[in-house]
Amino acid sequence: MRGRTRAMAAAGLTTIALVASACGGGGGNTPEASTSAGGGAGGGEITINGCTPEAPLIAGNTSETCGGNIIDAFTAKLVHYNSDTAAAEMDLAQSIESKDNQNFTVKLKPGLTFTDGSPVDAKSFVDAWNYTAYGPNGQAGSYFFSAFAGIGDVSCPDADCKQKPKAKTLSGLKVVDDTTFTIKTTDKVSNLTTRLGYSAFSPQPPSFFADPDAFAKKPIGAGPFKVDSISSTETVLSKNADYKGVAPAKVDKVTFRVYQDPSAAYNDVVANNLDVVDAIPPDQLIGDQYKTDLDGRNGQREIGGNDWVTFSPNDPQLKDNPALRKAISMAIDRAGITQTVFNGTRTPATGWVPPAVDGYKAGACGDACTFDAAKAKAAFDAAGGYKGTLTYTTNVDGAGNAQAGEAVCNSIKNALGVDCRLNSVNDFATFNKGLDSGDYKGIFRSAWQMDYPSIENFLAPIYGKGADSNYSEYASPDFNSLLQQAAAAGTPDEANALYQQAEAKLGEDFPTAPIDYKKATFGWSTKVDNVKITPFGTPDLSSITVK
Repeated sequence: MRGRTRAMAAAGLTTIALVASACGGGGGNTPEASTSAGGGAGGGEITINGCTPEAPLIAGNTSETCGGNIIDAFTAKLVHYNSDTAAAEMDLAQSIESKDNQNFTVKLKPGLTFTDGSPVDAKSFVDAWNYTAYGPNGQAGSYFFSAFAGIGDVSCPDADCKQKPKAKTLSGLKVVDDTTFTIKTTDKVSNLTTRLGYSAFSPQPPSFFADPDAFAKKPIGAGPFKVDSISSTETVLSKNADYKGVAPAKVDKVTFRVYQDPSAAYNDVVANNLDVVDAIPPDQLIGDQYKTDLDGRNGQREIGGNDWVTFSPNDPQLKDNPALRKAISMAIDRAGITQTVFNGTRTPATGWVPPAVDGYKAGACGDACTFDAAKAKAAFDAAGGYKGTLTYTTNVDGAGNAQAGEAVCNSIKNALGVDCRLNSVNDFATFNKGLDSGDYKGIFRSAWQMDYPSIENFLAPIYGKGADSNYSEYASPDFNSLLQQAAAAGTPDEANALYQQAEAKLGEDFPTAPIDYKKATFGWSTKVDNVKITPFGTPDLSSITVK
């Protein structure tokens, strides 16, 4: 999920250690830390606000933040993203080497184990990745293996997967020995090593393959924490003392507590009944009230995240009418919404990639992201208008979602004279299930928390053909060709230029309307210290201490 690509050597052998050192992220912003720089010697228990995961906590089948944030706490991958810069650092991998950005050799650190005592070896990675990539398994993370050799042979030949794929395993993955395996991609992939810290690339123990359903009730990983219990109201994790990666936990126990109401979570932090909240309700942003309520225990940073409106591909009025979609976008007063709803803690978007990400280019959206009521109305009428009620669907358990939805609808209504109404969904899991089922017409809220530090992550997983998060069902051969060319580029600058061309293609076809770029505003109780938010907008669990 995050920010900056690496510099590859033009010739000779390049290790991931060198690659990682060239990574950056967070747009050069330093996250605000807690009340003291060095308090807390370790131990103790903390609580963090959470939300309802859409699916069981299986790394290869989770592509949303409610489940993903928990999975990142109890799993470990080949690389870990630095909590300050988002730079990729060695975690379970000792090295990842490539001479050509197409053939990679991975060497693991020796003596690694899962929390059930089984070994983390080359086979545990290769088997997990093959399972996720294999079409009949229906894993949400399968898209992230689209660059691997043999992906076509393990993918379903038809939409319903009634026909079996040609193969069960990726030809691009080979186990060499217990601590070594190789990766081959179909084409050169300049940022592959950066991608490998995403949760879909987690290893799995033998118990997962023996019974995935039983495993999901109490999943096992090799990360800083281990799962103690899962319920509809909370997920409890405890410290994994055997974790050998770069981000060990300092606290003994973390509880992710599910909140349906962001205000309830905020009030609990103010009252010291919750230790960390990663979002502040809009009414507490007004006049910086949260700074008074949480004096000396609040922070803010720019992150790799954004919000946009998706035009439903199931709405016949919007589906094949980019001119109408642009007119509706032009009717949205982004500056007004980010100021009145979010008190300036978000900034109006001018494109599909946020400034915190290397490769950002201002103005990719053009006039369609510049509010002009008169121009929008003229374009709206010329495009045929919209008959009936335009619905804006959103989950309302996220801070500001309902208020932002009402503001978007009011702006569209006032500028275009069309009836626009908010369709509220109680929680994130239910909302996502509706997206997967194609239940919504009109427009609906979309947002992204970066998976790994690359501009590519804001384009390919959301707009690439067949991508799990492509809810607009955007399918452009030109766009996909540019993605492929960018992935194979020889330098970060060459890759970014091609990714920017792909983003410009979105500006032409307009499957979605960018709304804002995110900043994370967060608070904590008087019980904890050393609290900071990562470039991904999540609490850094490795830094928090109990006083």
